[in-house]
Amino acid sequence: MTPRRRVEAVLMGEKPDKIPFTVYENKLPQCSVERQLRNEGLCIVERRYSVFRIQTPNVRVESISYTENGVLYIRRNYYTPVGELFTIERPAGFTTWHICKLFKSPEDYKPLLFMIKDQQIEPTYESFIRAQEMLGEDVTLRVNIGSTPLHQIMIHWMGLEKFAVEWLERRDEIEKLYNAMVEKHRKIYEIVAHSPALHVNYGGNETGDVMGRERFEKYVLPLYNEAAEVLHPHGKLLGAHLDGNNRVWADLVAQSGLDYIEAFTPSPDTDMTIEEAFKLWKDKVLWINFPSSVHLKSVEEIEETARQIIEASKPDYRLIIGITEDVPEDRWQGNFLAISRVINSYRL
Repeated sequence: MTPRRRVEAVLMGEKPDKIPFTVYENKLPQCSVERQLRNEGLCIVERRYSVFRIQTPNVRVESISYTENGVLYIRRNYYTPVGELFTIERPAGFTTWHICKLFKSPEDYKPLLFMIKDQQIEPTYESFIRAQEMLGEDVTLRVNIGSTPLHQIMIHWMGLEKFAVEWLERRDEIEKLYNAMVEKHRKIYEIVAHSPALHVNYGGNETGDVMGRERFEKYVLPLYNEAAEVLHPHGKLLGAHLDGNNRVWADLVAQSGLDYIEAFTPSPDTDMTIEEAFKLWKDKVLWINFPSSVHLKSVEEIEETARQIIEASKPDYRLIIGITEDVPEDRWQGNFLAISRVINSYRL
């Protein structure tokens, strides 16, 4: 099996020749070890290609870069017919600090709603197909619908403190934004369903202490199920990037239309063991993130953790071992090779 075919086999409920090993494209520096890992079966998860494009023809966006005390900042201004918005970001290596978020006061609801309703969504299948052909069999292309609407509003647009106030005082305004985004996402479901992509992520990065079980059940879970109803008849597989503590809604996830749980990180980094996850999510593939804290341990402990994870997946091996977080630059080569050795010692 090729690396890509191995990933697809597990996602479709088939038995591969060995457990797939994957890594995000930005977590794998090009070098001789990278070449060795790919020769041993490592599959790169490429997330830069989509099957749709979103445009806002009636919103003008202006980006301004500037420095203060030698630090680079980027200000983005959004001009709509009903008001102006702006953000300020600070690039910081592999991440970005959001200094000033889009929503600042109740006056911003109107332009935010305009921006959502102004979105025009169209398929871009050709570029996806070209990328798939060009990148070959040791790369799998992952499509992403985007954050679920309430997560987008809460985390990306408002921030937790402002969201808490607005949820208490102007929940109806938040729900207007939410409902408008849901309508746009329904168009994306259809585009993805008819696309050449096999698997698509929807939302994730949810935290029980923030989203809470009640909001997850009311505002997130129904969207997973609705998307699955559109995607499944066309053979598309749906996952979510649930990399945090999941015990609070594990039973809800079990009932959902999700086909795979992507970036699930077992203990010691979260509140669920790999054994518990396989037991609770009986019909779902676990496309895990190898626990980040273990990358700081010895090679022997890394190998033992990899063996434990694979053993827990018996007898049906609904498992893909992935790397979705940064690994210390002085450890990734030895650690990835150790995981690869263990995987290649198993023949399924």
